Amino acid sequence: MSTTVVRSPRHRPPVARPPRGRMHRPLLVMVTAMAALALVCLAGMLVDDRVLLGESVWRKPFKFAVAFAVYGLTLAWLLALPHRGRRITWWLGTLFAVTGIVDVGFIALQAARGTFSHFNTADDPVNAVGQMVFTSGVPGLFLASLLIGAVIARQRPADLPTTRAIHGGLALAVTGMALAYTMGFTGGRRVRDADGEIVELSAGHTVHDGTDGNAALDAGLPLTGWSTVGGDLRIPHFVGLHGIQVLLATVLVLGQLARRRPWLRPQRVRARLVGVVALGYAGLLGLVFWQAMRAQPLLRPDAWTLLAAGALTAAVAAGVAAVRAGARVDAAVRADAAVQVNAAVRPRG
Repeated sequence: MSTTVVRSPRHRPPVARPPRGRMHRPLLVMVTAMAALALVCLAGMLVDDRVLLGESVWRKPFKFAVAFAVYGLTLAWLLALPHRGRRITWWLGTLFAVTGIVDVGFIALQAARGTFSHFNTADDPVNAVGQMVFTSGVPGLFLASLLIGAVIARQRPADLPTTRAIHGGLALAVTGMALAYTMGFTGGRRVRDADGEIVELSAGHTVHDGTDGNAALDAGLPLTGWSTVGGDLRIPHFVGLHGIQVLLATVLVLGQLARRRPWLRPQRVRARLVGVVALGYAGLLGLVFWQAMRAQPLLRPDAWTLLAAGALTAAVAAGVAAVRAGARVDAAVRADAAVQVNAAVRPRG
């Protein structure tokens, strides 16, 4: 006599957690250094009244320190997951950590000197060396992220939803880094440093309509400093760089919702939803880049931008609805199959 065990609808199978190695130490050193620098910058904003383009000289290194701490911690966690090519990714992570410390360190040094770090054409020795650091360091950050993404792309270091978030997030991060290079084509401008001295910049962050290039440098949103009078290429750079954190947060949220929503419990369903979010986020990245390239401030979208945003929102909503409908169909098929199996093995009397 054979029996079939039917799981209770409330049964929750344990979530498989992949074994992990040690966190990447050089990246953790970088994260610690960035956290310390962020605290120093906070203190600097309180006690140092010098400004660049209307904001504290310490705000820029503070933002970079926080961004690198968050991204570095994410990368250290990722590289601790089981995957092939760990020796290669360890060295790539180390390359990212070293270049990150050097690059952000120079930004902090220039802030302490009361002058600009990026695109500064001044011929003093410190700036001359610093610009060479940027020329070599920024490609190192980009290359390390690109190659880590290439190594991980064909592997499954975690469960299906998390793996999809990692793959999509690394692609978004590399794209965001690549878009930063477009800042070099925005044209030169003249600005004043914290001491009132004129500084020639070879480029900037903003795209303007040609009427007043320097005006786009002088007006920014609170906290971020993103331009309120022109298109700001820092926005797509930021959106792309932190896409991996958004997707991993999506995985966590879906995992919690799955406790109360049975249709979310299959991994493939959650993975499909992560894919929808990743595609929608990629669309958002393209949208804010297109908006910036048209010299349009983030909070002053025109009709075309609003139309594109509406279409993107509708597409994401349709994708989520399609995944949910498919999950319900799959659940119904599985239920019918279970009934048929139970009927087939039921003893006949």
